Amino acid sequence: MKDIKEHTATSSETSKTIRITGSEAMMLSLIHEEVDTIFGYPGGAIMPIYDALMNYTDKLRHILTRCEQGAAHAAQGYAKVTGKVGVCMATSGPGATNLITGIANAMLDSTPIVCITGQVGAPLLGTDAFQETDVIGITMPVTKWNYLITRAEEIPEIMAQAFFIARSGRPGPVVIDIAKNAQFGELDFKYSRCHILRSYLPKPKIEMGNIYAAADLINKAKKPYILAGQGIILGDAEDEFRAFVEKSGIPTAWTILGACALPKDHPLNVGMLGMHGNYSTNIKTNECDLMIAVGMRFDDRVTGDLSRYAKQAKIIHLEIDKAELNKIVKADVPIHGDVKDSLPLLTNLIEKRSHEAWLQEFKEVDKIEYEKVIQKDLHPVKPGLTAGEVIHIINEKTGGDAIFVTDVGQNQMFASRYCKFKNKRSFVTSGGLGTMGFGLPAAHGAKIGAPGKEVILFVGDGGLQMTIQELGTINQTQAAVKIVLLNNKYLGMVRQWQQMFFQKRYSETFLLNPDFIKVAEGFGINGKKVVERPQLAAAIQEMLDFQGPFLLEVSIEKEDNVFPMVPTGASVSEVILEQKK
Repeated sequence: MKDIKEHTATSSETSKTIRITGSEAMMLSLIHEEVDTIFGYPGGAIMPIYDALMNYTDKLRHILTRCEQGAAHAAQGYAKVTGKVGVCMATSGPGATNLITGIANAMLDSTPIVCITGQVGAPLLGTDAFQETDVIGITMPVTKWNYLITRAEEIPEIMAQAFFIARSGRPGPVVIDIAKNAQFGELDFKYSRCHILRSYLPKPKIEMGNIYAAADLINKAKKPYILAGQGIILGDAEDEFRAFVEKSGIPTAWTILGACALPKDHPLNVGMLGMHGNYSTNIKTNECDLMIAVGMRFDDRVTGDLSRYAKQAKIIHLEIDKAELNKIVKADVPIHGDVKDSLPLLTNLIEKRSHEAWLQEFKEVDKIEYEKVIQKDLHPVKPGLTAGEVIHIINEKTGGDAIFVTDVGQNQMFASRYCKFKNKRSFVTSGGLGTMGFGLPAAHGAKIGAPGKEVILFVGDGGLQMTIQELGTINQTQAAVKIVLLNNKYLGMVRQWQQMFFQKRYSETFLLNPDFIKVAEGFGINGKKVVERPQLAAAIQEMLDFQGPFLLEVSIEKEDNVFPMVPTGASVSEVILEQKK
C-alpha cells in the first residue's frame, strides 16, 4: 500500500502505471479528479469499494447519509456552491434506485454529479440476482451519460470520461454502475484526465454572424429586456454578464436558478421572473421590443401561455445546449455557444447606452407590488407571523452575506423573492423537478462545500419530513447548518391553490406534525420554537450565534400566501396581486 500512497501524492495529469484492484482504482480515479468529499451509503454490492476507501481517508472524506436520496441531494448542494463535481455512492438494487430522485433533480437543473453504484457480478447480470436492478436502463432518461463497468481494466478511462462529461458543456449527472467482479479484479492502473471525446463537442464554435446580428438588434432597441438564467452561473460567467448588462444599460430579470447571476441590489436588476416572480418583470415581458435570453430555457413557469408570450418582441437567445434553441420560443437570433465566450464578443460590439425611461417603467410598477404585496409580507400589521418578515430579519442580520438554501413550495418562493443574494453561488434550490425533501440534505452538502459561509435553510413542515432523517447526518458531522422551519401545518403551496382555484376544499393538505424541537433534540441538534413576533428577532440572533447546527421553528399563518401569482395557463400579463375576497 505504500507505493499507492506515494503515487496518489502526485498532481501530474498522467499517472505512473501500478498494479492494483478495481476498488483501489476507483479511489485513485477520484483523487486524480481532485474529489475531496463523497456522500454515500454502503451495501453488499459496493462493499469492496468501501473497503478500499479506508486506505484513502487522508484524501477522501466520506459522509454517511441516512438515505441514498440524501446523498444525491447533498452532492448537488456541494456542487452548486463549489462549482465542482459532486460525488455520491450507493449499493445495487434499492440503494441505486433511492438515488433516482436526486439524479432526476440534477438532470433538470444541470448539476454536475457523478453517482457510483455497485452492481452484482457480471456473470449474474440478467438473472434477477439478489438486489439486482437494471441501473443503466432506469437512469438512462435522467442522466447525461451512464455506463456499466464489467471489467477492472475499464475503470480509469471510464471514470475520466465520467467527470469530463459531467462538468463540461451543459453540466449534468453521470451514473457509473460497477459490477462486483470489476471491483475485486486487478489492473495495471494509469490515469489520464479526459479533455476530449470523439463526437462530443461541449464547447461549440460561435458563429460571428449571429453575434453581429444580435448586436445590431441591441443597438437599435428602444425597450430591450435581459432574462438571466442559470447558464451564466454554470459557465462561471457572472463577471462577463455584469459587464454586458452595465454597458448595455438594459433592465435585467432572472429565473429562480439564475438568482445569483447579478447581485440583487444592482441598479439594473429588476427582479425575478415566473409564476411567483415580481409584478413588473412579468408584465413588462409583453411590452419589451427586444428580449435577450442568456443561459435559460424558457421553462413553462416563466413563459405562462406561450401563445401570448412576448409576441411583440424580437428574441436573442444565448445558449450552450443546441437542443434548447428554438425548442420552446423561436429565436430571431440564436447564439449557440458558451456564454463565457459569447457575452464578451457581444459586449465589444454593443453601444454603451442608458435606458432610464424604460427602467423607470419597471420602478413605477414596483410601487404597486410594494404597496399590495411586499409591505404586507415584510412588515405585517396582523398578529400572525409571515415568512417574509422572518426572511427580512435574517437579511438584516446577515447583510445578505450567506448561502441560502430552500426546499420546495411556499418557503422556496418567499426565499427566492426576499433573500438578498449578494455573492456568487449563494442560492441553492430545486428548480426543474421541484423536489420536496431536497432542502435539508442539500443544505448539508452546501455547508460541507463552503464551511466558512453561513448556510441558512428555509424549509416547510411538509418538505422537512420527507428527508428529516438527514438531521442524523448533520449531527454526525456537526456541520453548522441553520434550519429555519416555516411551519403552517399545511402543505402550503397545494393549500394555496386549493384556496384560490378549488373553492377552499383543502383535500389532504393538513399535517398533524410531530414536536419538531423534540425530534431535533433526539438527533442531538439544538432548537427553538417561536410563535409570537416579540421573540422572533432574538431567536434568529440566537440561531445565528450558535456554534453548530440549529433548528428554528417559526409558526406562520396558515393563509400566508405567495403573491404575485401567474395562474397556470394564463399570460404573464395576467398577474394576480392579492387574494380575491
